[in-house]
Amino acid sequence: MAKKNFNIRFAEERDAPVILEFIRELAVLENLDDQITATEEEIRVSLFEKKQAEVIIGEADGRPVAFALFFHNYSTFLGKANLYLEDLFVKENYRGRGIGKAMLRCLAKIALARGCLRLDWLCLDWNKPALAFYQSLGARVLDQMRLCRISGEQLKALVESDV
Repeated sequence: MAKKNFNIRFAEERDAPVILEFIRELAVLENLDDQITATEEEIRVSLFEKKQAEVIIGEADGRPVAFALFFHNYSTFLGKANLYLEDLFVKENYRGRGIGKAMLRCLAKIALARGCLRLDWLCLDWNKPALAFYQSLGARVLDQMRLCRISGEQLKALVESDV
């Protein structure tokens, strides 16, 4: 994709509906669309009032075609904050044009500018094309770690336990 037709910018409050649409499209791709409960208002408050995460939007010919939602995490071993990429999505008809790489490159620039030493993210194990793409950029897939999660009723039960 020609650079003159593509740019990346930080999302603004007016982008909440676009961000939610990207999230919905990603959920469909990952067969998780039944789990979307977020609303435009929740996205607006979380991202732009509470500043709990940040978003960059990739635009081709002035239209949003990609997004990445990220936030800082912390490495106790490094003693530094790093960037954690929660979601990266490129609209289907824009894939294969270097947009995903451009989005990751932008995130890498943000990470380095903020003194981060790492950019981390998760990838579904069945998404072989994405894994191959990430590895082609130099990413290592860490086999020694597994995501652990407590949510819903188990989260409430842990709070109420006598442990």
